[in-house]
Amino acid sequence: MHSEEDYIHVNALQHYVFCPRQCALIYIEDIWQENLYTVRGNLLHEKVDSDTYQSRGGIRTVRGLRIHSRRLGISGRCDVVEFHGSGGASRKVVPVEFKAGKPKQDISDEVQLCAQALCLEEMLDTRIPRGVFFYGRIRRRITVDISDQLRERTEEIIRAVHQLIAERHVPTLTELLQSSQLSQSQFLKRCQRCSLQDACQPRAMRERKLNQYLKTLYTP
Repeated sequence: MHSEEDYIHVNALQHYVFCPRQCALIYIEDIWQENLYTVRGNLLHEKVDSDTYQSRGGIRTVRGLRIHSRRLGISGRCDVVEFHGSGGASRKVVPVEFKAGKPKQDISDEVQLCAQALCLEEMLDTRIPRGVFFYGRIRRRITVDISDQLRERTEEIIRAVHQLIAERHVPTLTELLQSSQLSQSQFLKRCQRCSLQDACQPRAMRERKLNQYLKTLYTP
């Protein structure tokens, strides 16, 4: 069990999957900058994070539900949680996450949704087999299975983020390249979508590493 002081935000998992350095800059160095993607996301979430609920057609919809897991040491907020059925064994709980863009190629969204499901399972003593995304770019819902494989991967990432923050370690570009399967050019291309690009300065970080290497070659 984790104490509340050690809780990490569910959103940190998504940042870590995208880039551990980005996660460290936000949650260790307390650096945050907006770009077009983050502004779109914030505008969408303002519409759903309203701490309200409604019932319609046997489905109770709760918006902005606060969640946590003492076992995993995570906390956050669900955009929407749908409660299907009247209760008991027949009741189904479905977390719904709203995204301004479109489905991503990595598993960052799925990990965030799975972490929400794990919190709800602990809080409500239930089992959640699937969750839902609503992507604003394509204007439709996509159902995701909360599989055993996704659960295991999500818990691995939760442990990794806990370790990253506890050690207060901001990974370097060299460390990121060693741990990823991307080439340097592919990795730097992905950086163009990051709101922290100016603060992180990945190209400058690469040049500093190169200069340090060259200095070792020519220093007697």
